[in-house]
Amino acid sequence: MAKKVSKNSRVGKRAENAGSGRDFVKVVKSIKDPASGKYTYKQVIIHKDEVKAFFASK
Repeated sequence: MAKKVSKNSRVGKRAENAGSGRDFVKVVKSIKDPASGKYTYKQVIIHKDEVKAFFASK
């Protein structure tokens, strides 16, 4: 029988998958409108290294 390849064994191959889209995440940020007090949501797909900078910016 052939050995089944688990998902965990593929984690170490991230260098091979660089730029394949697996390094991008979808983030949702809630923004309150100062005039009406209602919330809107900004959805963006960005690189996972830029997530902290996205939430730090206003």
